[in-house]
Amino acid sequence: MWLVKSEEKTDERFGKKPEDRSVEELIKSSVVIVDKHQGPTSHQITDWIKKMFELKKAGHSGTLDPGVTGVLPIALENATKIMPMLVGLDKTYVGMMHIHQGVEENFLKEKVSHFIGKIKQLPPVKSAVARREREREIHFFDIVEIDGKNVLFKVGCEAGTYIRKLIHDLGQALGTGAHMAELRRVEVGEFTEKKSHSLVSIKDAFEFWKEGDEKPIKKILIPVENAIEKDKKIFVKDSAISTIVNGAPIYPNGITRIQEGIEAGELIGIFSLKDELISIGIAKMSSDEMMKRKKGITIRTDRVIMEKGIYPNYSKD
Repeated sequence: MWLVKSEEKTDERFGKKPEDRSVEELIKSSVVIVDKHQGPTSHQITDWIKKMFELKKAGHSGTLDPGVTGVLPIALENATKIMPMLVGLDKTYVGMMHIHQGVEENFLKEKVSHFIGKIKQLPPVKSAVARREREREIHFFDIVEIDGKNVLFKVGCEAGTYIRKLIHDLGQALGTGAHMAELRRVEVGEFTEKKSHSLVSIKDAFEFWKEGDEKPIKKILIPVENAIEKDKKIFVKDSAISTIVNGAPIYPNGITRIQEGIEAGELIGIFSLKDELISIGIAKMSSDEMMKRKKGITIRTDRVIMEKGIYPNYSKD
C-alpha cells in the first residue's frame, strides 16, 4: 500500500525507465545470478564476471565454499552499492548429509525439530568471522529422503548460517556424528535457481551481444531496481533528484509517494517517477511521520546509485 503525499508528473526529457536502458547501461547497473559450479571460490567467480564484462568492480552476496554449488548473486559496477540490501537475504539449501551410524527415521526427525527456530552457532575455525557464538534462525529443516546413512535435506535459514556446522551439531545431538556430503544453494531471497545462469551461458550471451544479438544478455542482466523489488521504498519529485545524487538528505517536500510500513532506522530505496533507483538511504522517520511532516530530514542518503547530471538542478532555474 502507498501513501500519496503529492501528485506529480515526470519530465520525459530526463532519465530513463530501467527497461529502456541499453545493454551498455545495464552492464554498469545490474545484478547477475550465477549458478556457481564446484571448485572455484565465490571471489574467483566474481573476478571472472568482472573481467568478462570489462568492469572496474563487482561484488557477490553470500559466500559459497569452493565445494558448494548454486545461486550466487553478483552485483556489477554501480549496483555494488546496493550490497547492504542483499547480504541479509534469507537462504535456502538442498544437501546430502551422511550420518556415521544408522538411526531410526522418527528419532532423526525428532532431533531435527530441535534445530528449527532460533539456534546458537559457533562459526567454524576456517571462517571469515570472529569465532563467537551467535544466534541464527532456521525457518525450516525438512528431511526429504533417507537412503541408509545418507539423508537428503532442505533448509531455509537466516543469512550467516553455517550449514556444515548445522549438520555437525545435528550429528552430535544424534549421538552418531554426521557430516555434510553435498550442498547446493537454491535460493537467495527472491533469486532462485530458475533465475541463475552458468558461467558458460553468461559468456555466450555476452559474445552474442558483441555480434549484434542483445536478447540473451538482456535476459541475464537484472536491473538494479528489480534486484531490490521487495525492499521498502519512496518516490521523489524530479526537482529533488539533483540534490540527492550529490548526497543531500531527503526532505518532506521532495516526496511524492511513500510505501506503508517504513520504520525509522530501516534501509530503503529512493526512486524517481520513472522507477529509477536514485539512492538507498536510512529512514529517519516512519511512513506516517513522512506523510504528516512538512519539515525535517525524512531519509539520510547512504549510497548514491544514479550518476550525476541525468536530471537538472531545478534550484538554478
